[in-house]
Amino acid sequence: MTTSGVRVRIAPSPTGEPHVGTAYIALFNYLFAKKNGGEFILRIEDTDATRSTAEFEEKVLDALKWTGLKWSEGPDVGGPYGPYRQSERKDIYRPFVEQLVRDGHAFRCFCTPERLEMMRDAQRAKSMAPKYDGLCLHLTAEEVTERMEAGEPSVVRMKIPTEGSCKFHDGVYGDVEIPWDSVDMQVLLKADGMPTYHMANVVDDHLMKITHVARGEEWLASVPKHILLYQYLGLEPPKFMHLSLMRNADKSKLSKRKNPTSISYYSALGYLPEALMNFLGLFFVQIAEGEELLTMDELAEKFDPENLSKAGAIFDVQKLDWLNGRWIREKLTPEDFLSRIFDWASENDRLTEGLKLAQSRISKLGELPPLAGFLLANDVGLTPASFAGLKTSPAETLEIVNTVQFDLEKIVEWNVATIEEELRAISDRLGKKLRVVTPPLFVAVSGSQRSLPLFDSMALLGRSVVRQRLKVASQVLASMVGSGS
Repeated sequence: MTTSGVRVRIAPSPTGEPHVGTAYIALFNYLFAKKNGGEFILRIEDTDATRSTAEFEEKVLDALKWTGLKWSEGPDVGGPYGPYRQSERKDIYRPFVEQLVRDGHAFRCFCTPERLEMMRDAQRAKSMAPKYDGLCLHLTAEEVTERMEAGEPSVVRMKIPTEGSCKFHDGVYGDVEIPWDSVDMQVLLKADGMPTYHMANVVDDHLMKITHVARGEEWLASVPKHILLYQYLGLEPPKFMHLSLMRNADKSKLSKRKNPTSISYYSALGYLPEALMNFLGLFFVQIAEGEELLTMDELAEKFDPENLSKAGAIFDVQKLDWLNGRWIREKLTPEDFLSRIFDWASENDRLTEGLKLAQSRISKLGELPPLAGFLLANDVGLTPASFAGLKTSPAETLEIVNTVQFDLEKIVEWNVATIEEELRAISDRLGKKLRVVTPPLFVAVSGSQRSLPLFDSMALLGRSVVRQRLKVASQVLASMVGSGS
């Protein structure tokens, strides 16, 4: 049990590659628990059945373990308030939803997706913020029963006050006031019987005895809905802290469209987990110049949640590189250094499987580095000359790379078979032979027109590295097209 009663959680959704923003929020919660003698809990929020997968959940767990964070309760370690996957808690939420309906705080909504889209389009045309217009709010109990017995699909929405505002205190933003007329009548229970994030989040935090909720500032606008649900259910809300989002140097939101954001990407490039967490932890501490190199215990000692900045946390890759270099040179013994290299090269079986693929393609062992080195390289050094000699023009090559870059995001399970299947489907959609589509991809991911088998190489590199290499290739090709090369 905690010595202070403090219980915090990180609750990622397994719907994609784990984001460094997840590590950033998780680290804050971990340091907060450590500082206060509390418990740090991991919960998987997988209510989005269409996007959540077991593969992505495994990636979330692997990525967070790689960072060095440890949780006392979670789907992999159990605990007294499980289960810790929302998909396994479906029956837990229904009584709370039924209570809200019974007490008149929520209502059945039978509006179709088509009707809702037309409603939102009409609101946008009038420069209004899209939100539910209350059409089903005044249905009688008899009408609701009749339509449900007829098998008409419906959701449950929460009622929102029509006047006044929600006032609350946030641990970062201080006193906040949000007018109720800006808050939507949120769906609480979907037609498939699964709760939305908002309903599950409130119920789970209550049942798991969470005392402090620290999350990204994008959730600040949702606090009125959550506070209202706590009030409707007669429950005590936790204390809220909304952390500034991580941003690029130009203050734009950190997103995979612009920069590598996956934890797996930084792991694959050979960043040390201690260095990455050191870098993220500097956003939460006050230090003097020269004190930047900090272990997790040192971060916890200096951690001060009362002095958090509302300014965006800038994800400065140059500073991360500098810290990582210092960790390698100053914190690792020669034995540690060698061990880390072998562990890194063996990640995802890149080295062993890559060498097996190379066996049939070489006549001398000395040919291995130029043939398979791209599997371990940070950057394959793409230039316009890299694409010279391809049968496709720069414009056609750019079209192939951009299409593949976008369509590969559709792959749920990343492996040789699914990559090949998707690339064959892309070739068909582009109206090209597969042998026309693959050469530009060989160059994009390996830097060479002679390399290891493409599908296997992409699988070994991993989704996040392939995504970044295709992005770089796209930039090089766009410059060629723009210059008429």
